[in-house]
Amino acid sequence: MDILQMVVAGVYVLAAIAIIVVVLLQEGKSAGLGAAFATNQESYWNKNKKHTLEGRFELWTKITAGVFVVLAIVLNII
Repeated sequence: MDILQMVVAGVYVLAAIAIIVVVLLQEGKSAGLGAAFATNQESYWNKNKKHTLEGRFELWTKITAGVFVVLAIVLNII
């Protein structure tokens, strides 16, 4: 049981580091004053954002956060 706990804890730490790196690689969400007056939300950029590098970073943030939460629960149970 100790070995399993150590392995899960190691993966937990790697997931934490991965979350930190992916979040730091993302761009800021503040669009400035121009976003307050923008009315065209159905732009080409918004429709195809998931295919960009920023969209992939958001996807990996969600995946690593999910792994992090699941491992936290598993470590609590063990």
